[in-house]
Amino acid sequence: MNKLNIKEIAKKLNIQEEDLICYGNDKAKIKKLSREETGNLILVTSINPTPYGEGKTTISIALADALSKLNKNTIVCLREPSMGPVFGLKGGATGGGMSQVIPSEDINLHFTGDFHAITSANNLLAAAISNHIFQGNELNIEKVMFNRCLDINDRALRSIKLSDNTTESFDITAASEIMAIFSLANSLEDLKERLSKIIIGYSFDKKIIYAKDLKIENALIKILKEAFLPNLVQTMENTPAIIHGGPFANIAHGCSSLIGIKTAQSLADYVVTEAGFGSDLGAEKFINIVCKNNKLNPKCIVLVVTIKALKHNGKNNLVDGLENLKAHIDGLKNYNIPIVVAINKFNDDTIDEIETIKNYCLKLGIEVNISDSYNNGSSGSLDLANSVIKNINEENICNFLYNNEETIYEKTNKIAVKIYHAKEVEYNDLANEKIKFLEQNNLDKIPVCIAKTPYSLTDNKEILGYPVNHTIHVKDIKINNGAGFVTVYLENILTMPGLPKEPNYEKFEI
Repeated sequence: MNKLNIKEIAKKLNIQEEDLICYGNDKAKIKKLSREETGNLILVTSINPTPYGEGKTTISIALADALSKLNKNTIVCLREPSMGPVFGLKGGATGGGMSQVIPSEDINLHFTGDFHAITSANNLLAAAISNHIFQGNELNIEKVMFNRCLDINDRALRSIKLSDNTTESFDITAASEIMAIFSLANSLEDLKERLSKIIIGYSFDKKIIYAKDLKIENALIKILKEAFLPNLVQTMENTPAIIHGGPFANIAHGCSSLIGIKTAQSLADYVVTEAGFGSDLGAEKFINIVCKNNKLNPKCIVLVVTIKALKHNGKNNLVDGLENLKAHIDGLKNYNIPIVVAINKFNDDTIDEIETIKNYCLKLGIEVNISDSYNNGSSGSLDLANSVIKNINEENICNFLYNNEETIYEKTNKIAVKIYHAKEVEYNDLANEKIKFLEQNNLDKIPVCIAKTPYSLTDNKEILGYPVNHTIHVKDIKINNGAGFVTVYLENILTMPGLPKEPNYEKFEI
C-alpha cells in the first residue's frame, strides 16, 4: 500500500489546493465547486443481509478501484461509520482485505468530526427546547417530540428520568433526524431551511411547534457549516473516495450524503455509491427518496450476493436460497435500471456453487460476475467493472414507484406489493390516527421511509427466501419534517442499540 498525500488525490480530480481544507496529509474537506454534475451513478446494493455480512462496502471500493484500473475517472462515495457499531457488534465499515478506504482507523472513529458536530447540533436543539420550557414556555409546549443523541451504543440511555421528573430517551446519532437532514440537504441554504422545519413538539391546543419557533437555525448552521463539506480520502489503490454522512438504513434512508454524491458527479465520470442493508430497504429508499427528489438517475445497479447468504436464505440449501436473489431482482426491475449481479467470493466457495449461481442468473437474463477483491484488490473485480461499463445506458431514465402527491396509504402499499411482494397492508388504529393528522396538516405529500427488519422481505425476520402474498402490518407513523419523509414503522425499531456480550472494542489494539 502506497498512501498518497491527499493533495495528490485532489490533483487527480483537478481540485486546487485552495479548494481543500486538509486534516493532516491523508484527509481533506472539499470546498464548494461549481461544475456540472455529469458522472454516471452506479448503485451497489445486496440481497437480504445475514450475520455473515455481504460485503457491499468491499465490493463498492473494489469496483471503483477496478474502474480506475481501466482508466476511468472514478470516485467511490460511502457513508461515514458510526462509532456505535464500530465498538459494538459490526466493527468497522471501511471495506476489507485488499479493498479498503484509508486511513481506516481514523474514518471508523473521529474522522473529521462530522458526527460530533451533528451530535452537538442535535443536543443544542434539545437543550434549547428544555430551556424554553423552563424559562416560561411561551410556546405552550405540552409534548416534546425531539430526542437527544450520542454516537455510542448505550442501552441505559433508551429511557432516563430527568431532574424535572420527565422521561426522555436518546437516539444514536446515526438515527437522528439531523443526521438524515444533513445527508439529504443539497446546500447550506437548504440545510438551514430543513433544520428550521424540524417538528420539536405540540402545544396544549395541538398546534405544531417547529425548531424555527426557537430562532435556533442560525446557531445550528454555525455548528454544522464545516462538517457539511464533503470529506476526501482514498482507497488502498489511491482511487479518490468521498465519505460523508451516515444515516441508518432501517430507520432513515441509509445512504452517503447527497452533497457528497453530487460533488463526486461533478468531479468524476463514474461514481460508485452504496445503499445500506438489502435492496428492499437501502436501494428502495435511495431511488424513491434521494434520487426522485434531487433528479439523480442511477445508470446501473450492482446486486451483491454471497454463497453463505444464499444458503442462509435457503436454510442451508443454495438452490432454495436463490429464490431470495430472484425476489430482489424482481423488485429492482421496477426501476428500469440495468442490473448486474456480483458474487462476493469467499475462499471456501466451490466451483460448482459459483456455477449454480451463474446459470440461475443467466436464465433470468441477468449478467453475473465474480469479485475476488478481498484477496486481489482491483484485479479481482475487472470483469465486474467491464460488465458495469457495458450495461450503463446513459440515456436510461429511472422509474419511481410512486408520486409524492399520493396518499401515505398509496405510497406504502406500492412499496409493499412491488418490493416486498406482499398482497396487502394492514394499518392499526394508531397508524390511521397519525396519518389522518398528517393529512389534516398537509404534511403527507412527501416520500415514505419504511422502518422494518432488514433480514426479510416481510415484517418478520424469521421469514426468509421469496415470500409472496403475505400481509404487511403498519404499527406507527412518524413525521421527519426536516428530513422530508414520513417514517412508516412495521415494527418497533430501537434507535439506541446496546452493546453485545462480546463487543468489538475488546479487539482494539494500540
